[in-house]
Amino acid sequence: MFAEIKGLNEECGVFGVWGHPDAAQITYYGLHSLQHRGQEGTGIVVTDKETLKIHKGLGLVAEVFSKGEIETLQGIGSIGHVRYSTAGGGGLANTQPLLFNSQTGSLALAHNGNLVNADSLKRELENQGSIFQTTSDTEVLAHLIKRSTDLSIVDRVKKALIKIKGAYAFMVLTEDKLMVALDPNGLRPLSIGRLGDAYVVASETCAFDVVGATFEREVVPGELIIIDNQGLRSERFSEPTQRSICSMEYIYFARPDSNVDEINVHTARKNLGKQLAIEFPVEADVVTGVPDSSISAAIGFAEQSGIPYELGLIKNRYVGRTFIQPSQELREQGVKMKLSAVRGVVEGKRVVMIDDSIVRGTTSRRIVRLLREAGATEVHVRISAPPITNPCFYGIDTSSTSELIAATKSVEEIRQEIGADTLEFISIEGLLAGVGRKTDHENNGQCLACFTGKYPTKLYDLETESAKPVKC
Repeated sequence: MFAEIKGLNEECGVFGVWGHPDAAQITYYGLHSLQHRGQEGTGIVVTDKETLKIHKGLGLVAEVFSKGEIETLQGIGSIGHVRYSTAGGGGLANTQPLLFNSQTGSLALAHNGNLVNADSLKRELENQGSIFQTTSDTEVLAHLIKRSTDLSIVDRVKKALIKIKGAYAFMVLTEDKLMVALDPNGLRPLSIGRLGDAYVVASETCAFDVVGATFEREVVPGELIIIDNQGLRSERFSEPTQRSICSMEYIYFARPDSNVDEINVHTARKNLGKQLAIEFPVEADVVTGVPDSSISAAIGFAEQSGIPYELGLIKNRYVGRTFIQPSQELREQGVKMKLSAVRGVVEGKRVVMIDDSIVRGTTSRRIVRLLREAGATEVHVRISAPPITNPCFYGIDTSSTSELIAATKSVEEIRQEIGADTLEFISIEGLLAGVGRKTDHENNGQCLACFTGKYPTKLYDLETESAKPVKC
């Protein structure tokens, strides 16, 4: 993915196993396949049915587990996590899973998403005597579970889940069971697979292919899955509302070989490219996509338009993580280091550049410049997402309109800013048609809040523009 320098980061990926003698090893491979969802920190917690053991650290999966740590994590159940850090949310303490020990039993949590009422719940819990060890909203769930008076851990988890609001795919591991929950709107993807007699759960189905598991089904919004030695059972902690799965999963975040809500991501992106060609045709010589997430859309645009697809931009896959930095200067330098234009492809050509989004405009401006420096006579930019005009409070790293160029500039002003000959964004209708989810809802069960400002939930603590949620 190109997230490191675009500033549009999905905050985490989660993976869990139950019933496999090498649970931690399987989780390690699963996290590798989810590395695109988070590159700042990772961790694994394992249970041998008596105790929970953890190893976590800052860095990539291969870096954190580079010295035989997996061999020390013996057990039949485990959960793992990869994450991006955000303002106020970095450091080892916030790296997940979070592990909590007590005289009444231990539990570990891993979370993909963002809670929009975390601050209110923290104040309430602190007034009742809770002491928080992290700035992560994930810890709120642990305190709610531990403070519940119900005898059953399952009932305690269900009551805690009822109180939290926002986007979440949660995994909770105890000594003798794995519990998995998806928020009532289903904003985040979460799937169940089988690996022999073992169960696996992952943010994306591509992880099943890597570990050799077979897809069973999606976790249903408002559903709590309990997996233990008796097998898998399902309970509800909330009735499902209208599905509002994040549109950016299809556009940008998920790997092309994943299926999200039974729709293949590559196919959806290819269709978005076709829609772009239908909505905004252009006379040009070659079509190229910004690697990696825009390649599928570029292929679709080329097929629909009849303009040849070429590798006009090449990604350098061996640049270190030095350039995964928050400052604009380092983001721009990161573009130069991570991407090159192919002069032999674009020189003397009218180029259609397909990208999945424009956030700040910095990256798009630099890529247009790269193509012109390589000899492109015209650069026509087509974006397979509508303009991002509103912040996301559900786990994407755009929590303020000040970060979004489309929030304050028109399409023509953005075109001038990035230096393109023409610029067009796919329409919302084209987005829905391209993804192809078919429901009786006008949004086809997708969250469009970053494009429309219509959020699928109340925002609770995050109603103001100045709110800066600390994500998972």
